Amino acid sequence: MMNNLDIQNLIPHRYPFLMIDRIIEIEPYKKAVGVKNVTINEPFFQGHFPGLPIMPGVLIVEAMAQVAGVLAFKSGVDGDTVYFMSIEKAKFRKPVVPGDRLRLEIKTLKRRNNVWKFHGEAFVDSTLVAEAEFTAMVSWKES
Repeated sequence: MMNNLDIQNLIPHRYPFLMIDRIIEIEPYKKAVGVKNVTINEPFFQGHFPGLPIMPGVLIVEAMAQVAGVLAFKSGVDGDTVYFMSIEKAKFRKPVVPGDRLRLEIKTLKRRNNVWKFHGEAFVDSTLVAEAEFTAMVSWKES
């Protein structure tokens, strides 16, 4: 189990772009489960959409990627940043709205050196709301 501060010690994301609140399960190299408590105070709700707040699908995918980054770093990879290389098979099935608790389940599909391919699923309660496959590279920030 990891709280918000533990997560910030692993990945470089910060408010307002840190999209995960906790990691509730992790099995290095294989899978991780994270949680995002979606509140009306999220900055993106100001414009998406006034009077009908819906979490943007791309930010759900970003939340999945952040859980995947924690998984990679907890697996002992060498680097300090995870970069998207591709996003495939993204599907958005139900809207995510203020008050929802997003459960982000990430599984490693394959890994070669510093390149990882993941499958992510996002749930609200037991309902699948989004899923995607994505490839990411772990690297060092350019100085």
